[in-house]
Amino acid sequence: MSVETNFKPQVPLIEADSIVIRFSGDSGDGMQLTGTQFTDTAAFLGNDLSTFPEYPAEIRAPQGTTAGVSGFQVHFGSREIYTPGDAFDVLVAMNAAALKVDLPKLKKGGIIITNTAGFDKKNLNLAGYPEGVNPLENDSLSEYKVHKVDVTKFTKECLNGSGLGMKEIERSKNMFVLGLLFWMFDEPMQYTIDFINEKFAKKPEIAEANIKTLKAGWNFGDNTELFATRFKVQAAKLPKGVYRNISGNSACAIGFVAASELSGLPLFLGSYPITPASDILHDLSKYKTNNVRTFQAEDEIAGICTAIGASYAGGLGITTTSGPGMSLKGEAMGLAMMLEIPLVILDVQRGGPSTGLPTKTEQSDLMQAMYGRHGESPLPIIAASSPADCFNTVLEACRIAIEHMTPIIVLTDGYIANGSEPWRFPAAADLKPIKVTRLTEPNGENGTLLPYKRDERGVRPYIVPGTPGLMHRIGGLEKASGTGNVAYDPMNHEKMTHERANKVEKIADSIPEIKPDSGNEKGKLCVLGWGSTSGSIKTAVRELIAEGHDVAHVHLHHINPFPKNLESLLKGYDKVLVPEMNCGQLVNLIRAKYLIPAIPYNKVQGLPFTTAELKTKILETLK
Repeated sequence: MSVETNFKPQVPLIEADSIVIRFSGDSGDGMQLTGTQFTDTAAFLGNDLSTFPEYPAEIRAPQGTTAGVSGFQVHFGSREIYTPGDAFDVLVAMNAAALKVDLPKLKKGGIIITNTAGFDKKNLNLAGYPEGVNPLENDSLSEYKVHKVDVTKFTKECLNGSGLGMKEIERSKNMFVLGLLFWMFDEPMQYTIDFINEKFAKKPEIAEANIKTLKAGWNFGDNTELFATRFKVQAAKLPKGVYRNISGNSACAIGFVAASELSGLPLFLGSYPITPASDILHDLSKYKTNNVRTFQAEDEIAGICTAIGASYAGGLGITTTSGPGMSLKGEAMGLAMMLEIPLVILDVQRGGPSTGLPTKTEQSDLMQAMYGRHGESPLPIIAASSPADCFNTVLEACRIAIEHMTPIIVLTDGYIANGSEPWRFPAAADLKPIKVTRLTEPNGENGTLLPYKRDERGVRPYIVPGTPGLMHRIGGLEKASGTGNVAYDPMNHEKMTHERANKVEKIADSIPEIKPDSGNEKGKLCVLGWGSTSGSIKTAVRELIAEGHDVAHVHLHHINPFPKNLESLLKGYDKVLVPEMNCGQLVNLIRAKYLIPAIPYNKVQGLPFTTAELKTKILETLK
């Protein structure tokens, strides 16, 4: 005799060391928000992680086409995570185009979750599939675990009678997917529920619809027999402290606020919106109560000129931009260099030239930062290596600018700016004050003022306009050494040119010597990197060291001037390999300065290096 029951077998929960998920769909499907909420919850639970948002340049890209696909990749785990991952374990494809674009990076045997409504005849045609071909209905996906879910249908059924229009209802389908993923990876919904209630506090009907759909996604996973496995990723064993998930742009903004507090100087940002740097302007505009002023200028030139004015008036002037904006700011950077006043220029690099690839990453502005001004006008340059590192990098840039009376260029890129990782809050006691020394009385003989009299570091005094008895001339014309008077004397021009350059070189005396990030200080091969290549180089090198190879990783933060021991360190290796997301810029600087036959490894695709690519190149170079 058989007896029917409503008993549903418990879905087994498998522990995983790390997981890579790719959320992919149209730019209007909410994949960025879905990925961000999943990431924030993983961070809240203590996972280490790294993310890679990727989206079209158009505000509203062509719906249903491969050009319009928007993706968000998150790699989270119970161990240290340095990259968003080379390949996906799980692919969420909201339409046919998303599947077509991202399937090549899904691991064999990986999980595919599809919204079947996105695979109708119209979507298949837009994605470029041949007439009559539907990958969900043939054996082309036989190597994967495919879960076909009509997300759109279930969302409409869930919100039937809600009073919302069809557009509002369809916008909630990403919450169904998020709820399903929370169930699949045993993560709580409460963090996202709190976010929704806060975001839509003035639109309770929208908040209710999103929360209802989120729970429907969880319940679908919990009650259907479609899924045979769930996964659990334990918290990572990170150093004790208070953490938050942070993007590179947000870390820059907080770093600037901290620099203002540590120096006691009011912060002024003069900026013009440009992808992918605009978020820094948005974030800093929220800090008015912290003595922060933001100004959205009419163009890039006005942005930097207002920041120069703020620095001249005694504040901490900063300006943010990307590659095209750097080109426009060039003349004003030369002016700030001639004036010798503190100024921070933050360049979030993107694919170029011209409009290029506005939403894709690249490291192509290093030569522009180094030489992209007329005349002899060297500036210090530092680069951040990860989203969380942006905080320390910005603090260091402000310290150099203020203490050495110089403009400085900070380089990040789109990968760092939009990506995120856990950031450990620093204790206030661990942050060193930024020393501000201002001239308050004449510094020459017989009560004269010498505004360009230099100390042992080659630094001129910091004089705030309006200080009694310290009136002096300022401007872009060449100045006489010491007095600062306008001077066209040939020998003086050469003297001042060298003095300004020597001041930048002497900054090396105040920065720490460089050490390998991984590996020994001498050996067969050094992989030398800068900027956002850090995570993939670190992962590749550490894996190869574990396999017994003699390789080391050295990562630069200070690029002009270089650390004082860089030459001796590099000459301790038989070979030096320099991976860059450009056609070879740091490698040329290293060759020119140290006459080391460094080997370039270049990628200019708007995409970061994968660990596999680097391991292959390193092994090839070792041979």
